[in-house]
Amino acid sequence: MSRLGKLPIKLLDGVTAKVDNGFIIVKGPKGELKQELLDLVKVEILTDGIQVSVDNKENKKEKAFWGLYWSLIRNMVTGVTEGYEKKLEIIGVGYKAALAGQKLTLNVGFSHQVNFVLPEGIKGTVEGNIITVAGIDKQLVGETAARIRKVKKPEPYKGKGIKYIDEIIRRKEGKTAGKE
Repeated sequence: MSRLGKLPIKLLDGVTAKVDNGFIIVKGPKGELKQELLDLVKVEILTDGIQVSVDNKENKKEKAFWGLYWSLIRNMVTGVTEGYEKKLEIIGVGYKAALAGQKLTLNVGFSHQVNFVLPEGIKGTVEGNIITVAGIDKQLVGETAARIRKVKKPEPYKGKGIKYIDEIIRRKEGKTAGKE
C-alpha cells in the first residue's frame, strides 16, 4: 500500500486541477501542465486537494502506479506554483557559455563551439561560469540539464567539464603518483 498515495495533494491558492478525457490538467500562476492517466489509477478532485487511489491495493503493479502518479501530480502542482531549476557549473581554463535567446553556445575545449537549443518551456541564464536551467516541468528541466552536462562530462583527473553545482567529482591520481 502506498504510504504517500493515501495522503491528499494540497492545492494552494491560484491552482486549479481537472480530469478530462484521461488527462489531468493542473493550472497555476506559472503555467499549465498536462499528464496522461492510466486506467488503473483513479484521480478525484476534492475542494482543497487531489486524491489518488487504485481499485486493488494488493496488486503490486497497481500499487507502483499509485505512488508514481501521486508523485507526478505533486510535481505538477509544485511546478505551476514555484517552478524548478538546476544549476550547472563549467570548470576549465577558457571554458565558457553564452546564451542568445533560446540558443546556448558552449566553448568547452573542442575545436568548435557546441550550440544547444533549449526546448520550449525552459528558460536559461548564464552568469559567469554558472548555467541555470529553469521551468515548470520537473522532468523537462532535469532532462535538459542532463543533456547540457553530457556535452562535456567532468573528467576525473583535473575535473574539467560541465557538472552540477552540488556534484562531487572523485579525483584520480595521475601516472606519476605510482612511481617512487
